[in-house]
Amino acid sequence: MRVYELILKKRDGGALAPEEISWLVKEYVAGGVPDYQMAAFLMAVFFRGLSPEETAALTLAMIDSGVRLDLSPISGVKVDKHSTGGVGDKTTLVLAPLVAAAGLPFVKLAGRGLGHTGGTIDKLESIPGLRTDLSQPQILSQVQAIGVAVAAQTEDLVPADKKLYALRDLTATVESLPLIAASIMSKKIAAGADAILLDVKVGSGAFMKDEESAVALAETMIALGRSAGRKVRAVVTAMHQPLGRAVGNALEVAEAIATLKGRGPEDFRELCLTLAGHLIEMGGAAASPAEGYRRAEELLASGRALEKFRQMIAAQGGDPGVVEEPEKLPAAPFIFTALAPADGYVQSVDARSVGLAAMALGAGRRRKEDSVDPAVGITLQKKAGDRVKAGDVLATIHARERGAGQEVMERLLKAFSLGPEPPASRPLIYRVVS
Repeated sequence: MRVYELILKKRDGGALAPEEISWLVKEYVAGGVPDYQMAAFLMAVFFRGLSPEETAALTLAMIDSGVRLDLSPISGVKVDKHSTGGVGDKTTLVLAPLVAAAGLPFVKLAGRGLGHTGGTIDKLESIPGLRTDLSQPQILSQVQAIGVAVAAQTEDLVPADKKLYALRDLTATVESLPLIAASIMSKKIAAGADAILLDVKVGSGAFMKDEESAVALAETMIALGRSAGRKVRAVVTAMHQPLGRAVGNALEVAEAIATLKGRGPEDFRELCLTLAGHLIEMGGAAASPAEGYRRAEELLASGRALEKFRQMIAAQGGDPGVVEEPEKLPAAPFIFTALAPADGYVQSVDARSVGLAAMALGAGRRRKEDSVDPAVGITLQKKAGDRVKAGDVLATIHARERGAGQEVMERLLKAFSLGPEPPASRPLIYRVVS
């Protein structure tokens, strides 16, 4: 085979055979295909798309580029959840212990943040001492002991995705539905779970800006998962404004702990319970998502989910004392407040703008090799629909340096839109795709 011919075929709208896609991915990972040719192929895919058969072949080729996590020694239905990325989305920190407390093994290999979206691993690593670099035997042992493990993706799990995503990020080909679907599902299938719940975000802070695109992505990912023998469902949820109130790694851990104690923001709590209801039903521990939701409520109220989170922290080497004393988490030395410039109602809080502001403080990465500051971030005091008076605090900025906090102030204020009347309400959950 010749790479040139495959690029030409896709450029002209032709369909590639599974063996052609498999060869291309294998050769690229091995170094036999240069970046400039793969970049040309990705751009051809960006404009011409991939058929369902091609997308499935690409996903399988990416999985076969590395190892698979074998969860067969763990009894029961192993469950996992993936979010397509958002701002303030610390859902895994609540969902993992909540579902594990219901008796379902929860195994998740998570990533780090890039751009304006936060990463689960960055949040967990803000807990003093906590390790996420777990080996496969360590993951299996931990799940068999306490029912839950959230670890960083290993270098040998779907290495093709790491190379391809880095190239997509540099060549403006990230926003391709089949490439997004193959990237996500190759990692989810390789991670070994039996049942996978997808939280597909829609809004300014998400890849998908409208409901139609989000549903199309959900349907594509579900088809890929089912072709691999997995039980898959998707929930399309809002990311027009940040989820909850905290944006920033340690701040989000503290908010997750508060939610496990029954004191979290209503929108965040509702989403966690909804997703937990679906996973509990998918894992066979409830007859319906509604019954799973009610059981999740009970597990929160009883403190069993909080105790499971404490166990997970301790098992991964972290200080479980942060559950009782969240002030043990890293804290920024400088605090600034963004004040409302006029009376009115908050019409919207642009999620992407808030995420970029937090990234400018050091809470996120512009490039994969950047480090993050676990202490910095933003706490929203007002959200869409809230009434404010001039001088009210809209948000609190947690900064490492005085100058950085002052620079972010203006950007953050632009994220808030005020108006004289209450805004029309938007749903938190758009639909379930199954």
